Amino acid sequence: MTHDVLTVRNVSKTFLPNIIALEKASLNVRKGEVHCLLGANGAGKSTLLKIIAGALRPSAGELMLDGKPVDVWSPAEAARLGISMIYQELDLVPQLTVEENLFLGHAPRTFGVIHKRERRRRSIEALQRVGANFGPEIRVEALSVANQQLTAIARSLTMDAKIIIMDEPSASLNETELESVFEVIRDLVSQGVAILYVSHRLGELRAIGDRMTVLRGGCTIDTFDVSKTGDEALVEAIIGKERSLVERQERAPVTGGVAMQVRHLKGAEGLEIRDFEVRWGEVCGLTGLNGSGRTSFLKSLFGARPFEGEVDIENERFHPRHPAHAIRSGLGLVPENRKTEGLILHAPIYKNATLPSMRESWLTRHNWQKERTRPVLQSLSTKYGRPEQAVVQLSGGNQQKVVLAKWIINGARILLLDEPSRGLDIGAKADLYTLVDRLARDGAAVIVASSELDELYAACDTIWVFHEGRNIARYNPSATDRDTILKATILGDAGIGAHTVRDHHVQH
Repeated sequence: MTHDVLTVRNVSKTFLPNIIALEKASLNVRKGEVHCLLGANGAGKSTLLKIIAGALRPSAGELMLDGKPVDVWSPAEAARLGISMIYQELDLVPQLTVEENLFLGHAPRTFGVIHKRERRRRSIEALQRVGANFGPEIRVEALSVANQQLTAIARSLTMDAKIIIMDEPSASLNETELESVFEVIRDLVSQGVAILYVSHRLGELRAIGDRMTVLRGGCTIDTFDVSKTGDEALVEAIIGKERSLVERQERAPVTGGVAMQVRHLKGAEGLEIRDFEVRWGEVCGLTGLNGSGRTSFLKSLFGARPFEGEVDIENERFHPRHPAHAIRSGLGLVPENRKTEGLILHAPIYKNATLPSMRESWLTRHNWQKERTRPVLQSLSTKYGRPEQAVVQLSGGNQQKVVLAKWIINGARILLLDEPSRGLDIGAKADLYTLVDRLARDGAAVIVASSELDELYAACDTIWVFHEGRNIARYNPSATDRDTILKATILGDAGIGAHTVRDHHVQH
């Protein structure tokens, strides 16, 4: 019988003042298996991974490798023991080359002299194994996010790892790149390497996983055999019986006037948008393949990227030269990467939530900031300890609510949400779209860009398909089936039920 490479036994972790992140969590990962870790945001997944990788010390419990107790007191010690961690937030050095990143801290050397030829040979070999189409000499900062992810995975292959931990590796990969990663995983598993794989996408886990362990509230709920367990049982274990998957509900017709009209917008990288509009009280979805221009469009509207063209807000010309102009005009952007672009992670919650509204004031009024923050966070059902708590200590879903809170506090009426559900579990996604619906009912105009068509189909009044920098078709999801929209997204052609950009006078 295959033995356990890693055993986590009754591990607990408590943060001050009284935040219990893990409570007697347990799991075991076998040699040559892909073991998936599931759980809602705040369930304790990240804390458990950091403990295994030596980035955090447990408050109680023990870790065992190959049946022997180990003290993983640092990431360097974890690497020495054969534990390799690939974080969701990549820990690469942008200014160094791919090759230098692959062997940072463990380059082949003799008497301190690096064997560059051997390093280059092994770098090329590792990149080939992950299906990379770039060489080892390129600087990491010049790579796309997807290729940086492949670099991080290739780096783990340069170490003699017994177990590789992959935290949301698919978040920035397209299907072709993800399949390359899966091929690497299968190759490693066949050689006896164990993989601990974290993702929220059940279909993805079914394609690669052998067993799944579910965490909820910092506790281990159960471990399931992937091939013998249905989706409903897994969803119930993850979020409990009281929550359900996002489903499309009947939506009242949008009756508000036009909030924003984009007659023509031309930007970098081939972005060219025509005859786009969103109304007050409308949830407008943007779907498209990676690189279709959705993020560039939202950043242009927010003044973060230059553009040429004609854009109106309530029939008044709008051409932001910088984000401050857009904010003054009532716009708020929830960026794709909330941790680097949407939050100051180590600052208190109340300072993050009131940052835009304090931009005109030279006097910091802490009590006022806290008073403004508390009711908004409560209305968003945000789970946190105190307003003074660092936002980095919150789960991903609650961090996202803080980003939204700052625009609600600032009075934003046009909300631009770029991949708002990325990295969130099923329950947190349901919370997010319930909130989006409520904001629209209160009169806001909401534009949501997402790679998850199912979510847009469930939540939006209108869905625009973006393809190669252009908005090619608009659909009413209440009158169009999901597959028609998906086909247009893949093929780049407007199908039956679409209003093309030439039909922008059609009534909603």
